[in-house]
This record gives sequence, structure tokens and C-alpha cells, in this order.
Amino acid sequence: MTLEASVESTCTMSRSSLIICFGDSLTAGFQSPTRENPSGRDTPYGQFLQSHLGDAVEIRVSGICGERTEEMVARFRRDVLDHQPNYVPILGGTNDLGWNASPHDIIDNLIRMYDQVLRIGSLPIPVTVPSIRVEDAAGSREGQEWVQEHVGRRRQLNQLIQEYADSKDVAYVDLFAATAEPESGQLAETYSNDGIHLTTAGYRLFAERVAYILKPLLARGA
Repeated sequence: MTLEASVESTCTMSRSSLIICFGDSLTAGFQSPTRENPSGRDTPYGQFLQSHLGDAVEIRVSGICGERTEEMVARFRRDVLDHQPNYVPILGGTNDLGWNASPHDIIDNLIRMYDQVLRIGSLPIPVTVPSIRVEDAAGSREGQEWVQEHVGRRRQLNQLIQEYADSKDVAYVDLFAATAEPESGQLAETYSNDGIHLTTAGYRLFAERVAYILKPLLARGA
């Protein structure tokens, strides 16, 4: 073997696994301004994921605030596929739901991205959409009904995400279940920055759940 071939072979063997965290503001780690942080902050879960997985992997974060899944699809090749990642956690649909898009239309866009990752021989990690929190919803019947309807649509979309993952035998992150109050189904106060986005604790938990899936895969080189 020539020196050049030996160096190339070594570089190939030591190449870090590339993980691209893809999504909207929940991937970007957006937090609305608070009294403690009047200018707001960004705490992308990817930075916490890096701490869990160490330097053996390269993690990139590709999250755009306010983005709907059709916009995610439009940039998916440029921002994800062209970089040939090994793993792609994908979280999208929150903004679509805010615009009253159908869960079935949303899942169609998500599946386009999941399937494209599979076609390049890589692994998507679908992530369910977290719940919402409305502090004064219990004050009126209309408020309760509004919250129930919006939480219900999230549950419907998340059921479709889970069904896809099961059909393809891929692991998914149930971020809804991890961050919601069991009784009300609303986003738990601990994890709620503004009723939609997560707190730092929420983004840390997000990273833990993704790491739980990735660690055994990375250990066996899957």
C-alpha cells in the first residue's frame, strides 16, 4: 500500500460520525425574553448533545425559527443531504400546527425528509412535537376547549410520526411525552419558556433523549 493510500485509509476510518440536528426554532433552541434574560437566548439542544456524545462525533445544528415543514423540505438537500450525515434528528410541525395545517399534510412533508435520509443510507431520528402551555386556560370553558383542540392535533400528528417510525423500524424521540404533564397534556411548567418553546432544562432533556438513541448506534457503528 502506498503512503498516500495508507493516509487516505486512516482518514476514512477515523472520520467522525456527522449528526445534523434539523428543524425549526425548537432545534435552534430559541427562548423568548424573560425577566432574567430580557434579550432572550438560544440554547440549541445540539450543544448539550455534543456533551453527551463527546468529540467522537461532529454535531451541526440547522434550525430556523418560524419555519414550516414545506420550507424545511425546500432546503433539506442543501442543508442536510449534501453533507452526507450519518444521523439526522428531525423535528418539525409546530409552526404548521400554528397555521392550522392538517396533521396529514404535515406528516407528508416529514416523511419526504425521513425517506430521503434513508435513501442515502443514513438514519433519520423522528421527533414528536411537544405540547403547548396556556396558563389561564382553566379560567373558562372556551379556553379549556381551545387547549384541548390544539393538544389533540399535536397528539394526532405525533401518532402519525410514531406509526412511521414503527413501520420503518427506526427509533424515535417522544418529546411530547417527555415534556408534558400527564394529567393535562400541556407542556410542563418546568420545560415551558413561553408556552411553545422550551426552557434550558427542556432543551437539555431533548438532548438526553436523542443521546439515548444514538449512543448504542455509535458504539456498534450502525
